[in-house]
Amino acid sequence: PRLSLRHAATATPPLASPLCRFEPRGLPSSVHLYFYDDHFQGYLVTQAVQPSAQGPAETLEMWLMPQGSLKLLGRSDQASRLQSLEVGTEWDPKERLFRNFGGLLGPLDEPVAVQRWARGPNLTATVVWIDPTYVVATSYDVTVDADTEVTQYKPPLSRPLRPGAWTVRLLQFWEPLGETRFLVLPLTFNRKLPLRKDDASWLHAGPPHNEYMEQSFQGLSGILNLPQPEPAEEAARRHAELTGPALEAWTDGELSGFWSVAGLCAMGPSSCPGLELCRLTSWSSVSPDPKSELGPVKADGRLR
Repeated sequence: PRLSLRHAATATPPLASPLCRFEPRGLPSSVHLYFYDDHFQGYLVTQAVQPSAQGPAETLEMWLMPQGSLKLLGRSDQASRLQSLEVGTEWDPKERLFRNFGGLLGPLDEPVAVQRWARGPNLTATVVWIDPTYVVATSYDVTVDADTEVTQYKPPLSRPLRPGAWTVRLLQFWEPLGETRFLVLPLTFNRKLPLRKDDASWLHAGPPHNEYMEQSFQGLSGILNLPQPEPAEEAARRHAELTGPALEAWTDGELSGFWSVAGLCAMGPSSCPGLELCRLTSWSSVSPDPKSELGPVKADGRLR
């Protein structure tokens, strides 16, 4: 919600007005998963807010949409087989989708990397996971037969995972086929209480000795042309000590690289002149849904 309220305060007119500055009141009251044509479009978050200017409390709904980060890099016939590369949790092998639709991950989660393929010549691809400080967390090969459509693997990474932007690269003979980025979110709460400094210092510091596996893969950093790690390591050390508003600011900054505000509306009358009423939008959880509205049964026994 903080991302959406900042969006309202800094957007182009007519939203960019002192009347469109709000402070959240408490935690969100509801979160809906938004699908269109069976494709996940994001979260619809309902939040009570207080206008920064004088005025009664209001309720806003925000549409937060994930930003794709997949890059398909290969140019060969074999590379063209790669259709997508995703990382998430709660993989459903029968339906071949992640049940954690938003892909929100924390330091204690166990992510899975999934690749989707078109049919084509056999190939063996190397999957490399890189953490926010350019530690090569793991590397493994996947065999893709001619008719393979999906490959997936959950590496047994030591936790906690370091918060921040991770990269998963897919290579063949160390030439890139594709890569994606995913976010491991810092925790702002632990056991339903705001995170304390002693908890943050281990939850956000990455695994002991920077070792995600018993075997070290750091020798691959030269082949992968990874940047020098020192600046990222120093930033990670600072971040691991954060609590309170500074921790929230870091979390918001990380989120803004992976999520965008696709819509913002008011559930009722609003002091902000540019805010549309939610029931008049096409996306809100309270926008009209004629297919779900049932009237009295007609004389011929039909509802419509």
